[in-house]
Amino acid sequence: MTNPQWTAVDHYFTETIAPADEALTAALADSTAAGLPEIAVAPNQGKLLHLLASIQGARNVLEIGTLGGYSTIWLARALPADGRLITLEYSPAHADVARANIARAGLDKIVEVRTGAALDTLPQLETEGAGPFDLVFIDADKVNNARYVAWALKLSRPGTVIVVDNVVREGRIATPHPDDPAITGTREMFDLIAAEPRLDATALQTVGTKGYDGLLLARVIN
Repeated sequence: MTNPQWTAVDHYFTETIAPADEALTAALADSTAAGLPEIAVAPNQGKLLHLLASIQGARNVLEIGTLGGYSTIWLARALPADGRLITLEYSPAHADVARANIARAGLDKIVEVRTGAALDTLPQLETEGAGPFDLVFIDADKVNNARYVAWALKLSRPGTVIVVDNVVREGRIATPHPDDPAITGTREMFDLIAAEPRLDATALQTVGTKGYDGLLLARVIN
């Protein structure tokens, strides 16, 4: 579901206040050339992630779902020189593209791409004491959204911000009995958050070059 006016407005926002640069443009181009799905966040959404990390004063960020590293670059640019970003990617081929894109952006010293199923990697982060993370961005397989949020909470501290992308699903999130596992998994996430006293959250619908979707924003309060 797309609309020419939504696209035009997104392009206006991007050109005026969230312009691309060589590293970001190349990251998208190389991802497309490598056959990765064209599902990276829009430029203005990438800038939103950057601003959220900056406002948060984040030094330690976790990303679940790397793809080609486009959102990773936006997030990592908000970190101080001694900051750290760990991003988890299931596909080794996608991870290789992301590492090259991140290195070209000059961020390989603070970004670590870990390959494998996130539900296997997240317990390893807990064992290593890699947290707490100041911000967690979740943009991976939607079936496991509830599990990813549960792990984000385990690896957080009071004040941690959790952002989950693609939570509206063209409005189908409101379907009472969905037959799409991605929607079922996302509804399970909403139920988990609604019942979790440690999280204060809201969700927003968005339209733009990526169609009709939305994001969830949560804060760990204790």
